[in-house]
Amino acid sequence: MSFRLAAYAVCIKDGRVLLTRHVPPKGESVWTLPGGRVEHAEDPFDAVIREVAEETGCDAVVERLLGVDSRVIPPAERTVPGGPEHHNVGIFYQVRITGGQLRPEPNGQTAEPTWTRMPEVAFLRRSSLVDIGIALAQSLPATGHVAAVSIGGLIQH
Repeated sequence: MSFRLAAYAVCIKDGRVLLTRHVPPKGESVWTLPGGRVEHAEDPFDAVIREVAEETGCDAVVERLLGVDSRVIPPAERTVPGGPEHHNVGIFYQVRITGGQLRPEPNGQTAEPTWTRMPEVAFLRRSSLVDIGIALAQSLPATGHVAAVSIGGLIQH
């Protein structure tokens, strides 16, 4: 089983959410939240700010911890088929953009950082991370745990 610890930014402002388009080397692109892997010895709080800057060109501040999502993704549901079962632990933060200008990630796998109207999200081919982050931001569960997000249709791991 593979494992990944990641930090994700949920930036919601004026009924829009900040998304980036993940463009893998193979396969179809999907919309996702800014964020990614927490580096060795890096604090997830610092990682989410770094990831927002890298993927969007914007400066950000963390306003609050939204929650932690832990899920095991079976090989058949992974974006890159043929790999082992994958355990992803995602730490989701409510983040506010404080400066900078939207731009694609230089030499990276994310492109088109975009403020997307919330009603339009349902029609996007997107990572399950988007639904998890929005659910946490809207419900602010006291435990910081979000119920399982069903996968199907346009949503994928």
